[in-house]
Amino acid sequence: MTNSRPFTSSVWAPFRIAPWFSPRVWGCRDLRPWYDVVAGDGESIGEAWLTGDQCLVSSGDHNGRTLGALFAENPEALLGPEAARSGNPDGGESPLLIKVIFAQEKLSVQVHPDDKMAQKYGAPRGKTECWYVLEAQPGTQVACGLKPGVTLDQLREEIEADTLESSLNALDVARGEMIFVDAGTVHAIWPGTILLETQQNCDLTYRMYDYGRGRELHIEKSLEAARFVTHAGKITPRILPGRSILMDGEYFRVERVSVAGARSSASLKHLLLPGENETARGLAYLFAVEGTARVAGPGFEAVELHKGGMVAVPAASPEFVVEDLGELELMRITPRWPEIKR
Repeated sequence: MTNSRPFTSSVWAPFRIAPWFSPRVWGCRDLRPWYDVVAGDGESIGEAWLTGDQCLVSSGDHNGRTLGALFAENPEALLGPEAARSGNPDGGESPLLIKVIFAQEKLSVQVHPDDKMAQKYGAPRGKTECWYVLEAQPGTQVACGLKPGVTLDQLREEIEADTLESSLNALDVARGEMIFVDAGTVHAIWPGTILLETQQNCDLTYRMYDYGRGRELHIEKSLEAARFVTHAGKITPRILPGRSILMDGEYFRVERVSVAGARSSASLKHLLLPGENETARGLAYLFAVEGTARVAGPGFEAVELHKGGMVAVPAASPEFVVEDLGELELMRITPRWPEIKR
C-alpha cells in the first residue's frame, strides 16, 4: 500500500489504545474505578470500546491516529502477512471488537446473525462473541439461549405478550467465568455485571424484545437469525503452564496469562498450541483486569498498562518484556480465522 509505514521496530512497537465510550440507555453514570469517567446529568454510558475503529492510539509513533486508519493502511504489519492476505478477506479492517460492558439495567433480548445471514443482507460478517465476567453482584444472571422445546410460534406469542423471559435460559454468573455466545443465540445481559466482551468486528444486533423502551425492534430478522440449539454457555478453562485458555473459538482466543514479575515476548507474543503452525502468530491484544504493567523493549518508549487498559501488539512488533508493576492480572486476546487455524 502506498501509505503504509515501514516495518521498523519503533514504528510497530506495542502501543496503548484509548477507550471510546458509547452512551446506552441501560448503562451507568460512573465508570470508576475502571475508568475515570462520569457521565453528565441525564446521561449514561454502557460500553467502553477498546479496539473500535474510532479508538485513538495513545502512545508511540501512531499517537493520535485511529485504529481503523492503521488497519486500512498497513494490515500486514498489524495482522501478519498470511492473515492479512488470506485469513482476513475484508482486507484492511480490524478483525475484533473488544468492549467493557456496564449493565445497570436490562439490555434488550437480542440475537446476532452468523456470517451467512449477515452477508445475505449486505454486511461483511456476522457476530459471534464471548463474555468474561469482570465483576458480578451476588445472584447475578444473564440470559443465554432458549429453553428446550421452545418453538418459533411460541417466541412470537411471548414477544407480543411481554412474557419472552420465560423462554430464556438463565445462567448464574460469577467473577472470572467465561460465557460463549455464538451467532444465532438469543441472549440478554441483565443488571449487576461488568463484562469484557470479545466479538467479531460487527455491530449487527437484532432486537427481539426491549422492555417497552421505544427503540426499534427487528422481530422478523431476529426470528430468522435465531437458532433453537447453539453451543452457547459457560466454558471450562484449559489450564496450561503459565496461562489458562478461557475461550478458543473459530474467531478468537482469550487467555489469562501469568507474568510472575516479568515475561518476555518470546513466551508471551508467540504462544502456540501443539499442531499450530507459524501463520497462527500475529496480532495480540493485552488487557489488564487488575493492577499495572509496563511493556518495554529496546528501540521504543515503554508503555504502561493500567486496570481496564488495552495494549496492541502488532505482528511486526520487536521483542519486548511485560513487567508486573503490582497486582497484575493480564489477559491476552488474539484474532483467529479458519484459513490459518490448525
